[in-house]
Amino acid sequence: MARPLTVVTGGSRGIGAATCLRLAADGHDVAVGYVRDADAAEQVVDAVRAAGRRGLAVRVDTSVEEDVDELFGTVEREFGLVNNAAVTGPLGRLADTGTADLRRVVDVNLFGVLLCARRAAQSMTARGSGAIVNVSSAAATLGSPGEYVHYAATKAAVDALTVGLAKELGPDGVRVNAVAPGVIDTQIHAAMGDPERAHRAAATIPLRRPGRAEEVAAAVAWLLSPDAAYTTGAVLRVAGGR
Repeated sequence: MARPLTVVTGGSRGIGAATCLRLAADGHDVAVGYVRDADAAEQVVDAVRAAGRRGLAVRVDTSVEEDVDELFGTVEREFGLVNNAAVTGPLGRLADTGTADLRRVVDVNLFGVLLCARRAAQSMTARGSGAIVNVSSAAATLGSPGEYVHYAATKAAVDALTVGLAKELGPDGVRVNAVAPGVIDTQIHAAMGDPERAHRAAATIPLRRPGRAEEVAAAVAWLLSPDAAYTTGAVLRVAGGR
């Protein structure tokens, strides 16, 4: 059988990078989408190749239709999609959040996911098979007051997209699921202005620790695997009990 190929957006760091490495270990070739850090993306590609799989880094702003078309244009055979690219903006109350930050979060976290899902759906329905995993967040149901309710709102929309698109594409043989991570110990907390946030949150998590990117990647890998062949429309929570 041909090796599976999976496109991972936001694949140069954090959960995306861990997902690329886990998929390579499971036998996938990987297209690593990134928007800024070409060096980090190439390091992920090097690790994919070290695992004996093919890897390719592709610069893509998922909120730009032309970039998305170019990303998927590099894929010449059957593929899966991990819709992982996302931004949070700085932590803070909605009343204090700038319009540019609001727009960027919506553009990447929702519009970008829609663009990538639409492009994948076009290819997958044509061949009658495929799998999409959207990376949502536990914030979708918690709301994240005082931190980033705008981010939480976009992730709730991703959950709705997952359920609706799973029902729409199921008759075409395409599965659509989501993983909803909780507080995960990655660089995202420093990017939003609070590097110690993940460890401070441990006391509020039933398992009393932040998660690891590799734990989320394992859930993504399962949803893409044949073991999940009868699973679609699911939002799998990986949040330590939150």
